Amino acid sequence: MNTSDVIDLAQDIINKVQHVIENYAGKSLRTIGIAYHDFEQWQIEEMIKKNSRDEISYKDLFDKLTLLSIVGIENPLRKGVREVVKMCVKAGIKVHMITGDNILTAKFNATQCGIYTDGEVMEAPEFHDHSAEQIDQILPKLQVLARSNPEDKRILVNRLRELGDIVAVTGDDKNDGPALKLSDVGFSMGIAGTEVTRVASSIILMDDNFSSIVKAIMWERNVNDAVKKFLQFQLTINIMVVLLTFISVSSDDQKPILTAVQLLWINLIMDTFAALVLVTDLSTLDLLDRKPESSNTPLISADMWKMIIGQNIFQLVITLFLLYAGKSILNYEEQVQLHTVIFNTFVFLQIFNEINYRRLYGKINVLKGGAA
Repeated sequence: MNTSDVIDLAQDIINKVQHVIENYAGKSLRTIGIAYHDFEQWQIEEMIKKNSRDEISYKDLFDKLTLLSIVGIENPLRKGVREVVKMCVKAGIKVHMITGDNILTAKFNATQCGIYTDGEVMEAPEFHDHSAEQIDQILPKLQVLARSNPEDKRILVNRLRELGDIVAVTGDDKNDGPALKLSDVGFSMGIAGTEVTRVASSIILMDDNFSSIVKAIMWERNVNDAVKKFLQFQLTINIMVVLLTFISVSSDDQKPILTAVQLLWINLIMDTFAALVLVTDLSTLDLLDRKPESSNTPLISADMWKMIIGQNIFQLVITLFLLYAGKSILNYEEQVQLHTVIFNTFVFLQIFNEINYRRLYGKINVLKGGAA
């Protein structure tokens, strides 16, 4: 290019260039400026000597540049991202976009993904200008943070965790490593992701499909529900056995209502195989219909204790009624016959109770998803 072809970057040209950048950014194109600077001689060593840290000063290197052009690079959305974001919002999960792109590009991409609705869109320098109190007020509404660097991601993740949120981070670049490491759950890409992100993350998506994140959420809730159902069923049986044994040995004949063999059968069959049935339910999209639980939520909730106590009272009334009034009502001559009826009644009560415990959170249809 001849020097005669170079013109000064006057204000009207700056406005045109800015208009091109905004136009590209509004179309979800990542804008890059191509420029050059002629050096009369090799000056890199002199630039390094000026800096005490043996680094080239950007002020010296990017001085008097000649702009050649502005190019736009398309960065298409991953397949299924919009559906994944929609499911995450449905499951009560807030989605934030932290990117180094231009604020217009970031806002357009976030809108396409379904991340940006009516929240806050902000650039990282503006974000840092706010005080800690202002940041805490902004974070619940912040949906897009543009012009950010890896340190901004780490700061945002750390602040969200300090506020008590459970934070999950996705990333495939080595710069995402600090944020992935600091988060509660880090998702990295198994194909496109770097080794740094795979080491720093908790879960590796082997297919690089964002829909796998939703599957991970569903299975996490499914496993959590399975543990709760198992504990609820186990506690009901064990408390019931202890109460029956204590009451029966405290009566006149001082003989336990359940023999040693019957207790062994209960432990082997009801406490193992029957309880394992409760953990075989598959994860479904219905699991996304409720809000996530806090990290401080007790494993055994108040509703679970109500079910456990209510079932124990119900079963105890039936069993004790048979123990003290069953012989005369059923006209049994032998006590062993009555004990057999009581044992079978106890077992069937646990089987029906197992079906009731297939559904948590006050769900009525206990048969949904197949029979227990």
